[in-house]
Amino acid sequence: MPKTSITIGNAGGYWGDDLQAMRRQLEGGPLDYITMDFLAEITMSILQKQRARKPELGYATDFVTQIRDCLPLIIERGTTVISNAGGINPLGLGLEIHELVKAAGHDLKVGVVRGDDILTDLDNLTAAGESFTNMETGEAFSPIRHRISSANVYFGAEPVVRALEAGCRIIVTGRVTDTGVTLAPMIHEFGWAADDWNRIAAGVVAGHIIECGTQASGGNITDWEDVKSFHRIGYPMLKVSSDGSFVVTKHPKTGGLVSEKTIKEQLVYEMGDPSNYISPDGIACFDTLQLDEVGPNRVRVSGVTGKPAPTHLKVSMSYDDGWKASGSLLMSGPHVEVKAKTMADIFWKRLGLTFEDQRTEAIGIGSIWPAELSEYEPSEILLRFGVRDQDADKITEFGKLLPSLILSGPSGVAVTGGRPRPAPVVAYWPTLIARERCQAEVIVIDPDGTQRNETMPLGRSDVAPPDGSKTKRAKRLNVSHGKRTRSAPLRAIAYARSGDKGDTCNIGVLARSPEAYAWLCDNLKPTVVKRFFKGITRGRVTRYELDNLLALNFLLEQTLGGGGTRSLMIDPQGKTLSQALLEMRLEIPVTLLKA
Repeated sequence: MPKTSITIGNAGGYWGDDLQAMRRQLEGGPLDYITMDFLAEITMSILQKQRARKPELGYATDFVTQIRDCLPLIIERGTTVISNAGGINPLGLGLEIHELVKAAGHDLKVGVVRGDDILTDLDNLTAAGESFTNMETGEAFSPIRHRISSANVYFGAEPVVRALEAGCRIIVTGRVTDTGVTLAPMIHEFGWAADDWNRIAAGVVAGHIIECGTQASGGNITDWEDVKSFHRIGYPMLKVSSDGSFVVTKHPKTGGLVSEKTIKEQLVYEMGDPSNYISPDGIACFDTLQLDEVGPNRVRVSGVTGKPAPTHLKVSMSYDDGWKASGSLLMSGPHVEVKAKTMADIFWKRLGLTFEDQRTEAIGIGSIWPAELSEYEPSEILLRFGVRDQDADKITEFGKLLPSLILSGPSGVAVTGGRPRPAPVVAYWPTLIARERCQAEVIVIDPDGTQRNETMPLGRSDVAPPDGSKTKRAKRLNVSHGKRTRSAPLRAIAYARSGDKGDTCNIGVLARSPEAYAWLCDNLKPTVVKRFFKGITRGRVTRYELDNLLALNFLLEQTLGGGGTRSLMIDPQGKTLSQALLEMRLEIPVTLLKA
């Protein structure tokens, strides 16, 4: 008999998150499932480097530490754990978890999902008609084909559901999406049909909300002063109903905050077109959902609509792209800005080399935010140099010269580290593959060590390309504000969050009132945003509107220095750019500021 509700808790939003989160979630109260997301695009590159050094690795070893610590609680509470911590070696992780469970004397099935690794099939797939064109830049695949070091298809919930049906209590996967690991328990427990697009979309939205851990429960919010007890912040949980509606909450007596603001900020994080949020399982329409605060630290999400799953699946590839290095000097005042410019000029002239990419950042006077936001000269800055090139010898020369500056330039310079060393660059190549060419493998490891394998073709007849249609908008307010205005920062009437997808930064701007939203729609145009980020954003700026969330989502192309591991920026993921935009001064109607 299908259940009518389940509880899913998140215990990690990235590799490196709090190692005690799983224990606190298990101790805090009943949970049917715990899900954890380990795999960002950058993480896949890191795992590839790790496996190149030690072939038996290639997965998130932190997950093993957490399972070892929490296994008695997992058994006692009857909780099922699902994570994509398997990275590029999910079977290796699954076997280690099995040995851990066996050594502890427990009978428990471990599930493994793999098949996402298509590296050895690339030539056959190309011959069969897959172009693997870069989906962000339009670049052809052939010039970098010989440098590809990993290629992983983004799977959805379907193979995880199969592992749940087999009775697995700990499931580790390769490149299953962050939304897929959360959606799978809903499909399994509620018996949702694979083409029940509205419920599937609701599960995708639920997964998106909790995928980044405490970003949904107070972490990183603009109005951070509203959050109490950051030191004991609670991780988010979902109380999911069989109709697809759900409540986002956290355990009692934990810190942090679950509110309409925290959920809205997470919803716009790393978002593209909100009416076509694409996942392997289906397309979610974020511009139809409704939020309601139904109690302290309880936000209900309902009304999500969906569209058929896409005909193609995303592929995350990585390729060798030369070398890079960065190093820093600490500069102190007085006249620290002039000193920094002088030191940078000395360094590059003395080095006398040209690189594929090079960057100078004076951290503290406009290295991350637009320079015009610096209203005063600080007493010290971190002067950071970075280079990237195919020639490792040039990178080595860069590293040798940097420490020599401390005694042969302006005064007040201190060393902040040793000689920079060349580090290999593993670059990101996002592309697409027809889903009928993909198949997942589900491996069930029984308590006695027996492995049972099942191959699942992922091609389906009920899929379709995104139709690009827009959902019907709510009626927008039309309010007269009068002629009186005052210069004020955007922060006065909005809050925001930013994230990255390759070289594109997304900034979701959320109005503090319906009146402010109507005004922002008329005044915060893409041209205004691009002008503000002059010198940072080199590509186009696109704007999407979410009337239901009182939100505008901006996509800033060519903003992150190539993105991921290629970038020489100190903030290659654009995490700080939303807060920069909120400092932009505008002539805002006095009536809005009073409200």
